[in-house]
Amino acid sequence: MQSWEIFPVEEKTKEDSRYARLATPPLRSTALRSPIAETVPESSQTIVLGGGCFWCTEAVFCDVTGVVHTEVGYAGGFTEDPTYEEVCGGGTGHAEVLKLEYDPAQISLDKVLEVFFKMHDPTSVDRQGNDVGSQYRSIILFQSEEQLPAIKKALADQSRLYQKPVVTQVERLKDFYPAEEYHQRYFEKHPTASYCAFVVRPKVEKIRSTFPEFTTSDSRRI
Repeated sequence: MQSWEIFPVEEKTKEDSRYARLATPPLRSTALRSPIAETVPESSQTIVLGGGCFWCTEAVFCDVTGVVHTEVGYAGGFTEDPTYEEVCGGGTGHAEVLKLEYDPAQISLDKVLEVFFKMHDPTSVDRQGNDVGSQYRSIILFQSEEQLPAIKKALADQSRLYQKPVVTQVERLKDFYPAEEYHQRYFEKHPTASYCAFVVRPKVEKIRSTFPEFTTSDSRRI
């Protein structure tokens, strides 16, 4: 029996044991993020993915042809407008996630999800490597019912690859809160920082080598 399940938003409440502590969020303004592509087509679609530290997830997908816009943030919880510190504290219910827009004419959702599952371990509960906590859980937040067939297919494919159960959560996206500005395109800004060199870069290089047909290593990636 597979452990993944699609959760209606209303089933998650503040009383859930995983989300026992609430934090009081400060007010915070956010800036618009510059797109990867010169123009974002009207036909672009959005999916929100969590697979560990969002620095890693964004760095990987900035390399993927057809991804036209990225923004890291917080989703899947119940606290409004949380800060990074509050999310790390574990009391908001949110995961670190990447909201990405992709052009279906260039890349399908099937391929987006293939990259997503290759860049992290979907059998690891609330952990990726040395990053531990529910904010690092594996999660997919979809915006439309039309995305569900591709998501279910990807989960079924993954379940055949692992002996351990796939624990990726699937939920309809309710709210997305952009992360602080310094988190946006972190790997691009700090490619030689220790975490970027030893954790982020290997993931980027792994995806480049696995999917050379739809990844690019241009000047964005040092």
